[in-house]
Amino acid sequence: MIDLIAFNWPVFAGLLGLCIGSFLNVVIHRLPKIMEREWQGQCAELRGETPEEAPTFDLSRPRSHCPACGHQIRARENIPVISYLFLRGRCAGCGSSISPRYPLIELVTGLFSAFAAWYFGFTWPAFGALILIWSLIALAAIDFDTQLLPDSITLPLLWIGLAFNISHVFTDLSSAVLGVMLGYLALWSVFWAFKLATGKEGMGYGDFKLLAALGAWLGWQMLPVIILLSSIVGAAVGIALIVFARHGRNIPIPFGPYLAAAGLIALFWGRELTQTYLGLLA
Repeated sequence: MIDLIAFNWPVFAGLLGLCIGSFLNVVIHRLPKIMEREWQGQCAELRGETPEEAPTFDLSRPRSHCPACGHQIRARENIPVISYLFLRGRCAGCGSSISPRYPLIELVTGLFSAFAAWYFGFTWPAFGALILIWSLIALAAIDFDTQLLPDSITLPLLWIGLAFNISHVFTDLSSAVLGVMLGYLALWSVFWAFKLATGKEGMGYGDFKLLAALGAWLGWQMLPVIILLSSIVGAAVGIALIVFARHGRNIPIPFGPYLAAAGLIALFWGRELTQTYLGLLA
């Protein structure tokens, strides 16, 4: 069985990625709501109130359903990408349109998973890359929607990255530990410099933790490339939103998706980009 998976590893990883992408859609939709419920409960306790009992709501309960009519999603309606195409992007119960982002998340997760399997082969770096890819996709989408980067994803991601690098999977352990420290302090310093200069907060603490997690996986050497890429893309997108979409200058733009995209680029091509960057400086 293992030999068969290894022989068809990119195909298997791609199919697995499609299924994981379907689960990520649940995480992206439900995790912020779970966090909000927990905050409301904590606030009620601080006020000396008894938190109201609410129906069970977690990543597995209640079953996925249409928000318009309550139709429960059956197994044949939950096949990644295929069900969306078969249903023509509409609910089987009431015909309400389904956001194309659901199959897009599934497709992107499947393609990146297959590419990672092909790039790294049937090796430990491939398994680590899959964990990193799936986590970054979830974080990018959640931050895009809510401007939140949940600790329940960023902190385990950081520790898993350090655990992988005990065996020098992506970098040596000392570089990974320095990556955590310098990644966090780099954006923490920018945060405080901007706040002291303007009196406003330019980014959230989740961004610090995400860059620290990327440092844990890829080492401190990749941090300049990640910061440079995310800043360039973030600035370009921000300017485009202001100019073309009339996005208000005072409306915050999440930085997490750009960090996540830069982290994925660094995962595959970070060393080449670093060498090119150093060559230009020389």
